[in-house]
Amino acid sequence: MLNDENHHQAPARRGPTPRTVLDTRALGRATLARQLLLDRAAVPVLDAVAHLGGLQAQEPQEPFVGLWSRLRAFDPTDLSDLLIQRRVVRTHLMRRTVHLVTADDALAWRARHGAMLRQRVLGTYRRELDGVDLDELAAAGRAVMADGEPRSMTELARALAERWPTPGPRALGEMLIAALVPVAQAPPRGLWRTKAGVRNVLLSSWLGREIDPPSPDDTDPVGQGLVRRYLAAYGPAASADLRAWCGLAGLPAAVAAVREELVAFRDERGRELLDLPDAPRPDPGTPAPVRFLPAFDNAILGYHDRSRIIDDAHRGLSVAGERVVLVDGRVAATWNVQDDTVTVTPLRRLSDADRTDVAEEGRELASFLSDHEGGRVRIART
Repeated sequence: MLNDENHHQAPARRGPTPRTVLDTRALGRATLARQLLLDRAAVPVLDAVAHLGGLQAQEPQEPFVGLWSRLRAFDPTDLSDLLIQRRVVRTHLMRRTVHLVTADDALAWRARHGAMLRQRVLGTYRRELDGVDLDELAAAGRAVMADGEPRSMTELARALAERWPTPGPRALGEMLIAALVPVAQAPPRGLWRTKAGVRNVLLSSWLGREIDPPSPDDTDPVGQGLVRRYLAAYGPAASADLRAWCGLAGLPAAVAAVREELVAFRDERGRELLDLPDAPRPDPGTPAPVRFLPAFDNAILGYHDRSRIIDDAHRGLSVAGERVVLVDGRVAATWNVQDDTVTVTPLRRLSDADRTDVAEEGRELASFLSDHEGGRVRIART
């Protein structure tokens, strides 16, 4: 776990009895610290991806902005190199969305997410897939992919359409690629400043290792590990927040198994929040710098109750793919870029000091996105 021993630790005690109420500002500062958004971290890219539990990556270039906002002197070619070296991969995982995760996490977590992935695809295509033996479909899909040839979802579905003509290629493809057959999206998809279609390869073949099998008993070590990893990067948090991040419903036993390792709090709504005892919980008065977040950033999507970082009135922005700007630790504007110009659209009135800080950070972002060849920032008037 990444940590900063200089951060103030709010008082807490071990065990499940919550004693301290954390207000929205305290939770927001804890989130910024865990998400490497309070102070940019001087850690390798691979360590940052691991600490964050991956980055949502359905839009291939967005993780580069996410890491730029979190790491000192971030070089985007470092992330591209990790993809080429197969040390990080793009794959369907948490919430059935494409995530950029370390190779180790992809192999360790994939089986634990398998049932959830199936159910989420069935939630969309249950009628089309009615009567299809999913285990038989999975075996057939793996057999086709075993030759190591990268394939699009449509190409894989068409290879099996004669055997399963009724569902149609879309339903077949989604079930195969997003749920039944563990795959990675091969580069050049996801490389810096590169546009490329999705070409899928078997995850185990790509990484040269088999996926970790499910636990043979009911101890669920993977689930317990997910609880600890989630709290390290997102805590303090409620069980509903954990579920919103990973999409897994079956973690109450894992939470119960590790409870004695944790400390407990309450939020202002009375919800119980769990956390690692030594994780950073900065003083609520800690200054928070302006930060630009990419589309679908897990700093927002990783919670059921997102009020610690975004107002309820703006919650829809987080699922609509809007890129947002944090001012004093909260979503205060959206942003986009065109022709090397970063345009910021405030969601509320910004003070002159805030506008100056937003402009300064926006210029740095514009420079990064233009490969340091200039770049401009424009802040719309409210």
